[in-house]
Amino acid sequence: MADAKPFAMPDKPEGATGVLVLASGEVLWGRGFGAEGEAVGEVCFHTAMTGYQEIMTDPSFAGQIITFTFPHIGNVGANPDDIEADAPHALGMIVREDPTAPSNFRAMENLSGWMARHTRIGLAGIDTRALTRRIRGGGAPTGVIAHSAAGEFDLDALLAMAQGWPGLEGMDLAKGVSTELHYGWGDARDGGVWRLGFGYGGIEDAERPHVVAIDYGSKHNIFRNLVAAGAKVSVVPATASYDEIMALNPDGIFLSNGPGDPAATGDYTVPVIRQLLETNKPLFGICLGHQLLGLAVGARTTKMFQGHRGANHPVKRLSDGAVEITSMNHGFAVERETLPANARETHVSLFDGSNAGLELTDRPAFSVQYHPEASPGPQDSFYLFERFVGSLKGDQG
Repeated sequence: MADAKPFAMPDKPEGATGVLVLASGEVLWGRGFGAEGEAVGEVCFHTAMTGYQEIMTDPSFAGQIITFTFPHIGNVGANPDDIEADAPHALGMIVREDPTAPSNFRAMENLSGWMARHTRIGLAGIDTRALTRRIRGGGAPTGVIAHSAAGEFDLDALLAMAQGWPGLEGMDLAKGVSTELHYGWGDARDGGVWRLGFGYGGIEDAERPHVVAIDYGSKHNIFRNLVAAGAKVSVVPATASYDEIMALNPDGIFLSNGPGDPAATGDYTVPVIRQLLETNKPLFGICLGHQLLGLAVGARTTKMFQGHRGANHPVKRLSDGAVEITSMNHGFAVERETLPANARETHVSLFDGSNAGLELTDRPAFSVQYHPEASPGPQDSFYLFERFVGSLKGDQG
């Protein structure tokens, strides 16, 4: 395949302070920024033009190095509001142009300083179009991203590190990014969605249906949207037992997004989800939560060739043929051919036809593969939060 031709392996150019070494032996030189050091993981690409802070802090990107296809990353700087977790979870970023000084009234610091403060590595000056074509043609490779201000690298050691990494398939990463504590979202943090000039809104004192969210690596904005739809949210760890969840007296259950192989995470989560389904309480899952719901009802998941990562993915809603513009971030998918008779496919990707949603016909449970809270449409998929919270209030539809 033409797209899969390997890069040349040039000698280190003068002034190079960063490098990407792939397990295949391909070497890409560039200019490092952010933290110094090295990190090994899966190299993927992301097509979003905005939201690099949200992407870097999304726990679903644990174990991954992100190639941004948009060339001007960093031009709006960084601030404490545009994050999806308390710290970045992506290992590093690869960009075409060097991040410039920020030009945005909300910026509190520049991107390189923010990356360094959070020990994340950046690599600029890379032909990201060529790298993206390589990933599209050859699949997401393993690689090591490295930054040394002195320009000193042991390529043999970096190559050995890349070749020794086992890959995401079979890897459970949810435990490493999940909360370790039970907490109430509205009690611990600002609850609602962000508004210009107001920040994040809090929770009203009015009685609200109670959602217990199982945190497999959740994004904060999911909880904010549940609150905005009218719910009270309590968060529990990925390893929470059925008894621990039910002791909180939930009206509904939410299964969050997260990183890693759903089959590996399913070893300890699927039995709990099956017990929760038997309660007939409404259940809603997103991304990894969608995959785990599929596994819980007997379907299988599979590693995708390159995965879906971007803010412009069209998804067809099968109930009425409407197309939603969605944000996606996943490297595994539910195999529709393995869905049982009581699971109905509800959404499909218009990029490759893969499964993007399901609902059960004998239980009040549904899930989607994409991220409705990420606002790519910008509000095409907000109805999912309203549908879920509405079902807790006894609303129809």
